[in-house]
Amino acid sequence: MKKQEDGSYVVLNREYKPVGFNTREHIRYEEHPVSSRLKGIGPGTAKKLSYEGNENTDVIYLYNDVCVPVHSKANMDAYLKKLSILAKLDIDTK
Repeated sequence: MKKQEDGSYVVLNREYKPVGFNTREHIRYEEHPVSSRLKGIGPGTAKKLSYEGNENTDVIYLYNDVCVPVHSKANMDAYLKKLSILAKLDIDTK
């Protein structure tokens, strides 16, 4: 997840494209309606979401090559827990 200048987040796939985009072309996130203002992402939430427990709210990596969710049940369980946290966050529609 990458925080944008306006405070919103773009959820990215492993190719750093917005989820749902299937292209190798460079994507300028601000040219597409792909960001959301997620309420409640502070250092504590970032730490829970980050695969390495990082409190940085600018870029949050849910997993890396060592803990790819489909490589083991433990990895998938950890990933699904992170998605559960994300699913509970409210979206600011203002």
